[in-house]
Amino acid sequence: MNTATDTPREPATSRRQIDVWFDSYSADHRNPANQLIHVICVPAILWSVIALLWCIPSPGTWFRAGFWAGVAMFVAWAYYYRASRRLAFGMLAVFVAMAWATRWLHGTFGTMNLLYLAVGVFVVAWIGQFVGHSKLFEGRKPSFLTDLRYLLVGPAWVLAKLYRKLGWGY
Repeated sequence: MNTATDTPREPATSRRQIDVWFDSYSADHRNPANQLIHVICVPAILWSVIALLWCIPSPGTWFRAGFWAGVAMFVAWAYYYRASRRLAFGMLAVFVAMAWATRWLHGTFGTMNLLYLAVGVFVVAWIGQFVGHSKLFEGRKPSFLTDLRYLLVGPAWVLAKLYRKLGWGY
């Protein structure tokens, strides 16, 4: 980390901040098996956090279930928008799809069952993440242990991998 700018390993060239974050994140995720685990587990963790927030009761009578999830998704989306508009619109599509699925699950199975499902997915996906970072695969500590912002970088990094496969810029 560069303590003067509080950014990860920033080179002297003028690059977009998101590229600097992705380079640093990628340095901690070189093993192909760990990358695959992340492609599966990072979206699962993202959904589980949205679902967990969905289960928090809404204040007053003006708001519905999912209020806190909506607030968190908006704040995260604003972060992505500032970093890269193309990634932000991709993340918006991800958030809409996850919110729609969560709303359906909440309406179909109720708050408690959604809560149990979200906790289960959260725990299993984090176990997967730590297995990917273990000596079996990567052998490096997870990026978020050095800077919590990597918890936001991870989902965008996974989406950027998809963009690159599709030949899209971000």
